[in-house]
Amino acid sequence: MQGYILRIQKVKDEDLIVYILTNEHVVKSYRFYGARHAVIMMGYKIDFELISNTQFLPHLRNILHLGFSWLTDRDKLIIWQQFIRLLYDHLKDVDNVDEIYFNELDFCASRLLKQNAKRLILESYVRILEHEGRLHNEFECFLCDEVISSQVSLTRAFLPAHTHCISSYAFDLSKIKYLFEHKSTLYLEDDEIEQLYQILLDGF
Repeated sequence: MQGYILRIQKVKDEDLIVYILTNEHVVKSYRFYGARHAVIMMGYKIDFELISNTQFLPHLRNILHLGFSWLTDRDKLIIWQQFIRLLYDHLKDVDNVDEIYFNELDFCASRLLKQNAKRLILESYVRILEHEGRLHNEFECFLCDEVISSQVSLTRAFLPAHTHCISSYAFDLSKIKYLFEHKSTLYLEDDEIEQLYQILLDGF
C-alpha cells in the first residue's frame, strides 16, 4: 500500500501515531519505537503495511520511503509541507476519501523538481475546489450578491468579492477567470502568485 504522510503525532516513549493519505482512505496508524526505525516525516510518500489490531489502531510496518530529489530543496519542502498540513486539516474528520487528493499529491510531487512550487500548488488547490463543487466561477460578490465586472478580491477557498466590499487585494478578473477555467497560473505575475498563496494558506 502507498500513501502520503499527512501528520505525525508523538505519543508515549518513542511511539508515533501516523496519519496517511492513500487513494481511498485517511489511515490513522500506530508505529512502535519510531526513533529506532527509518526516519519518516510529514509529506513523505511511503510504501507500507498495516497489521490489524482489534483492540487499538492498526500497526504501521515495513515502511519504505519513496523519495523525491526535490526534498533536499528547503524552500520547496516548506511549501510542500504547508500544503500537506492544509490537506490534513481539511480531511482529518473523514475516513474514506475520493482519489483526487492522492492523485493531486502524486501530480505535484512528480513535477516539483522542475516547476514553481507555489504555482503548482495553487493550480492543484483550484482543481480540488472544483471537484468539491466549491469553485465559485460565476463571479458574484458573496457579500452584496452583485456581479463582479472588472477587478475581483478573493477570500478563503477563493470566494470572490468586490474589492470595495472587503478592502482587499484587487486581481484582474480576466486572469482569475483563466485560472479557474484552465487551472493555470500562466498569466499571473509573481506578486499575484504571492497574494493568492497567502489566501491559500487560510485553508480549504
